Amino acid sequence: MYSPFKKILVYIDGTEASMTAMQLAIHLAKFTAAELTAFYVINTRAMEDLVRARIFIHEEKLEYSRDLEADARRYLHHSREMARSKGLAIETVTGQGNPYQEIIKEVKERKIDLLIIGEISRIISRRDELYNDVERAMRSVHCSVLIVKDEERVWWLYDMLK
Repeated sequence: MYSPFKKILVYIDGTEASMTAMQLAIHLAKFTAAELTAFYVINTRAMEDLVRARIFIHEEKLEYSRDLEADARRYLHHSREMARSKGLAIETVTGQGNPYQEIIKEVKERKIDLLIIGEISRIISRRDELYNDVERAMRSVHCSVLIVKDEERVWWLYDMLK
């Protein structure tokens, strides 16, 4: 049987929604025998904006940067453990920069067939919609995109995997 997906990329941003996306990505990768990659982007653009706006001084930026790097390691480690517990190999990758650009770049470079993302937060204003990096990336990548919802059902599917 031909598998519809050979390479799956799941975007992890530290939210509960992205970890739910990881659970479904593990489930799909296991059933399609696809290569699975977890991708976390350290948003350095946001840090630069905080420095320019004089909200952060340079030393605070460095401390915040270390915190973000630690978050990336923690969430990617958790993703590896989730996959390992279900007998699945996973590659974990950290990017730095603008999440919108980094997601598009990673999808293109890895020749990804399916991008999996967590549920997108509610749009409060048109401005928010224009600046939501994940939504912009979702609309711009040249592969299929799966937006994961229904946390309870996804957890059940993940839990049933052996």
